[in-house]
Amino acid sequence: MFLYDTFPKEFLWGVGTGAFQVEGGWKKDGKGFSVWDRFIHSELRDADSTDASSDSYTLLDKDMAALDFLGVTFYQFSISWSRLFPTGVVAAPNEKGLQYYNTLIDSLLYRNIDPVVTLYHWDLPLMLQEKYGGWKNESVIDIFNDYATFCFQTFGDRVKYWITIHNPYLVAWHGYGTGIHAPGERGKITTVYSVGHNLIKAHAKVWHNYKTHFQPYQKGMISIVLGSHWIEPNKSEDALDISKCQQSMERVLGWFAKPIHGDGDYPEELKNELLFLPRFTEDEKNYIKGTADFFAFSFGPDNFKPPNTLPKMGQNLSLNLREVLNWIKLEYNNPRILIAENGWFTDSHVKTDDTTAIYMMKNFINKVLQAIKHDNIDVFGYTAWSLLDGFEWQHAYNIRRGLFYVDFKSDKKERIPKSSALYYKQIIQENGFFPTESTLSLQAQFSCDFSWGITESVLKAESVASSPQFCDSSLYLWNITGDGLLHKVKGVKLKSRPPQCTDFVSIKKQLDLLEKMKVTHYRFALDWSLILPNGDLSVVNRQVLRYYRCVISEVLKLNVQSMVTLYYPTHAYLGLPGPLLQTGGWLNRSTAYAFQDYAALCFQELGDLVKLWITINEPNRLSDVYNRSSNDTYRAAHNLLIAHAMAWKTYDEQYRSFQHGKVSLSLHSDWAEPANPYFESHSKAANRFLQFEIGWFADPIFKTGDYPAAMREYISLKNRKGLSYSSLPSFTSEEKQLIKGAADFYALNHFTTRFVIHEPQNGSQYESDRDIQFLQDITCLSSPSRLAVVPWGVRKVLRWIKKTYGDIDIYITANGIDDQSLDNDELRNYYLGKYVQEVLKAYYIDKVKIKGYYAFKLTEEKLKPRFGFFTSDSKGKPSIKSYNNLIRNNGFPADYSVCNPSNQEKQCSFCLFISQKKPLIFFACCLFSTLILLLTITVFHKRKRRKRFKAKSIQRICLSF
Repeated sequence: MFLYDTFPKEFLWGVGTGAFQVEGGWKKDGKGFSVWDRFIHSELRDADSTDASSDSYTLLDKDMAALDFLGVTFYQFSISWSRLFPTGVVAAPNEKGLQYYNTLIDSLLYRNIDPVVTLYHWDLPLMLQEKYGGWKNESVIDIFNDYATFCFQTFGDRVKYWITIHNPYLVAWHGYGTGIHAPGERGKITTVYSVGHNLIKAHAKVWHNYKTHFQPYQKGMISIVLGSHWIEPNKSEDALDISKCQQSMERVLGWFAKPIHGDGDYPEELKNELLFLPRFTEDEKNYIKGTADFFAFSFGPDNFKPPNTLPKMGQNLSLNLREVLNWIKLEYNNPRILIAENGWFTDSHVKTDDTTAIYMMKNFINKVLQAIKHDNIDVFGYTAWSLLDGFEWQHAYNIRRGLFYVDFKSDKKERIPKSSALYYKQIIQENGFFPTESTLSLQAQFSCDFSWGITESVLKAESVASSPQFCDSSLYLWNITGDGLLHKVKGVKLKSRPPQCTDFVSIKKQLDLLEKMKVTHYRFALDWSLILPNGDLSVVNRQVLRYYRCVISEVLKLNVQSMVTLYYPTHAYLGLPGPLLQTGGWLNRSTAYAFQDYAALCFQELGDLVKLWITINEPNRLSDVYNRSSNDTYRAAHNLLIAHAMAWKTYDEQYRSFQHGKVSLSLHSDWAEPANPYFESHSKAANRFLQFEIGWFADPIFKTGDYPAAMREYISLKNRKGLSYSSLPSFTSEEKQLIKGAADFYALNHFTTRFVIHEPQNGSQYESDRDIQFLQDITCLSSPSRLAVVPWGVRKVLRWIKKTYGDIDIYITANGIDDQSLDNDELRNYYLGKYVQEVLKAYYIDKVKIKGYYAFKLTEEKLKPRFGFFTSDSKGKPSIKSYNNLIRNNGFPADYSVCNPSNQEKQCSFCLFISQKKPLIFFACCLFSTLILLLTITVFHKRKRRKRFKAKSIQRICLSF
């Protein structure tokens, strides 16, 4: 999960470049040629020369201004070997080149920016390649050491961090193997490893040189940048797959890291497999071992593109920087680590809107933070790559990697900050990540009459009672022929009882599940096509209606109210009666009138038991079905709105006065967030999404009686530009009057937050009219179906509804996440707690009139994303307990409760005792009544006898006289 936290106070923030990529001036002021100068003109003939790059050699002040803008603490750059020494051999330095690097270092120190200087970033002087064969020849090792010595002597008093070689793997593998890097040799595999061998020895020699002759008084540190991919097993528990991943890492990173950061020798696996691999002597092993003051690590597209050159061993490449940092920690005894190169790329046409790069940076940097905070990995600095757009090696100018955009064809070549530069600046200022979208957890409760519900889709009614022994009047004989079967006795009829609701087995199952959920409300949908198979009132399936009435009545006995949805279409099942489908479905206005009749029938038959109605579930998502053209989509939506309004009016005029229910429709209401907060076009796109997705249906009902003005205006704009031929239908004045106000509450289904960018599109389709595209934030926790878990999104959409449509009652009629786990659905647990917490904030802090929350959903279907609290075979999941707790606490209470739960618990306990002891209490009451009756009769008879006795006594007295 994304970690909101800060880095250590002393953490270093930097940015980097390579000399050949950004300096330009490839033959200016006495600079000598490098292998890349020749490679460009011989192999990359379609690429312009590096004179078209950022031209940092002459525009140093603009580079410094860019560094000032970011606020970095260090700048990692490389020295062009051939700019200092045109032939590569140390002699009198090129004065212009020397002056440039002195000025660069002094300018950095003046700004309190530490220079991190790389001696060799792939631009070997051409003379050394032509005369010696480049890194194939051991002679270059001493020449490189001489060059390094000059740099230490000249710049070392001002430089505290040195890098000898940048990513030797790519130098050896691509320079002398695949040939896609300069010098472009496609040599034998033995040559590749011979070059790698020499690069390791060259690094070790320079390191010892610095440690012996310069570090004692210059007090600097020196290392080598090693790059790597990361790889994960296809099967996480498969030992063979894990072994292959280990081999892959050893072949790339271990090739150089084990000799330098390990025991001075190559990985055993590499030595055993590659018999031609050069061997280090024992003295060389001891000389190479430990030749790095810190682990400088490169992780980015250079290590993944082209991927077919990496030994993947059939396993999966991954961008998980935290995992590879853990591997380094375990393999090399927890070294101090500098992320010396990290970033991503955009296409060449992208200017400043590099939104993808923002999310990649966010992901990478947060993985570093997690590694520091959770795994105790000693990462002390991070280098974003790169400062400027420039020459990108074999990709030339076809991709861009800079935080600052440069127009290579312009004269001024201004450094214009991209979105990634703005974002990186923010991270540096905050020294990490702050949760800007969420307040602290709130301890409070919802109102005492708050509805806690569970949502189910369409209930498929049982066609016949599943217990025929109670209603079948026939007499049966069993096993009369020894076949073990029942045989009906003809002509004999027995007395049978009327059918009962308990005859439906599925209702009993639903009751059992609902009782475990502890909810107060149950939302389910009727099946229109089953109730009215012909689409009109000519045939009414009374058995189906009886089933639904039984569901509602039996659920009421659990003290659970039903919220009934009349029409619940999906992509797979439109849910219309066959005859209506054949006449065009929702493209035909007659379907709206048929729906009105259907709704009236349901109100009449079930309305005495139902207080909350949903006419149509998510009509704003039927665009996925009626998508032949945008005009089909808008026409279907138009008729859906009319159908809902007529159904609402029918209830309002004919049933509300005595049924006292409420009616609305349920809209899919995900929140839209601008993917790039630094671009106004993204903010406009997010608002446009809300207008097209929610306002499309909500504005006519809750606001104006007509479609959103912003929606009409945008479609008209596209029409004028010839980009679309879409047209929103118009409402008559009578229709506007019918639709406006045709809802008693706002019902929303909310599942996730969409990150939206502006993406112009042509074509007359509903999706094209919106000009938006969704971007997946890879840093978000997400479900198997890629639903992003963004809890604050539900609070934002609730506030937006209140702001846009006024202080209306709101029911969240569906909210949930798919979780594939059957035994431990911890994702759903997390989702429930976080989303309900944000709903509570909207209710308590923002004063949104939220009346109920319905979790989605009760049971799941087979072979579909697992949204259910119960499996398809009714097995409960752990999340049920979490939801039970939310319902029992009515939110997140503090030490006290406004609803006085202690009294409620006493009342509930008494009620529970009553319900559980009903037979005993009934028997006791009967016994008590019998005793009272007997006592009364006894007393009556005694009094009667006493009166008779007195009468006889009086009579005797009278007679005696």
